[in-house]
Amino acid sequence: MSKPQVVLSFDIEEHHRIEAAHHLTVPLDAQDRYRQRMEERTLWLLEQLRQRGLKATFFVVGELARSCNTLVRAIAWEGHEVASHGWDHRRVLDMTREEFRRDVRDSKAALEDATGQPVVGYRAPTFSIVRRTAWAIDILAEEGYQYDSSIYPVRHDRYGIPDAPLTPFVIPTASGPIVEVPPLTLRSGWLNLPVGGGGYFRLLPTWLMHWGIRQMTRRNPEAPAVLYFHPWEFDTEQEQLPLGFLSRMRTYRGIHGSVERLGRLMDNDYHFRRLVDVVTEGFDQQQIPTFALNTSAVASHPA
Repeated sequence: MSKPQVVLSFDIEEHHRIEAAHHLTVPLDAQDRYRQRMEERTLWLLEQLRQRGLKATFFVVGELARSCNTLVRAIAWEGHEVASHGWDHRRVLDMTREEFRRDVRDSKAALEDATGQPVVGYRAPTFSIVRRTAWAIDILAEEGYQYDSSIYPVRHDRYGIPDAPLTPFVIPTASGPIVEVPPLTLRSGWLNLPVGGGGYFRLLPTWLMHWGIRQMTRRNPEAPAVLYFHPWEFDTEQEQLPLGFLSRMRTYRGIHGSVERLGRLMDNDYHFRRLVDVVTEGFDQQQIPTFALNTSAVASHPA
């Protein structure tokens, strides 16, 4: 069997922007503290990658290209891919078509201005490209994006298109194809289990993630296992948000073991790659499946 291809991706936003905190009003001084912690942990992630000679993909909130310009430039200078995570971490579900267009256009322009490099990839906050926001794929193609990593092929209360392919696929649009590279799942019986990162990385046994990686390689040796993490997930000293009991459990449980888990993951004998390299060089787009979404006819108003 070929050496598994793995994409380490990091969603770079301040901790107070997470979905569990969308209803909170966070004071400006606390936002500044969260931004500082995010910068420190992102620099720590860069050091972990540097020590091992690994390259990754960083999905960065566009606003940070202004407030944390030096950090965004450092990510690119280290040889990592800088991709878009939207302008201010708003879910696609909460935007109209034109709001989304401005969001991805402004994010792309700001990140390109900060790094001097093209931004060709996008990941929606909270994986919020679902069937009723499939129109967003058309807009991504129109705005010059080449790939997306927002469609999670799982059943979840907040996101997911459970019948989407588990391996990379092409979504046709009027402005050309978009390559969709979904986060890692583990197929068990008739269920797709989300094992690609985030809370699943912190809460589930790590052997499930490695099982999913091996399963992906058997399914298609050219397909990457896309993993995702956030800087705050490796910050045990951060100021915790005033969340409810269940949200607090989902957000903070497992953080104290995440640093060690990430180190062990990075030390595995995998072929780590940037997502842009996989999409542009890793496989023939003519050979991967097409998955048709009704991208033009879905309602465009927020839920």
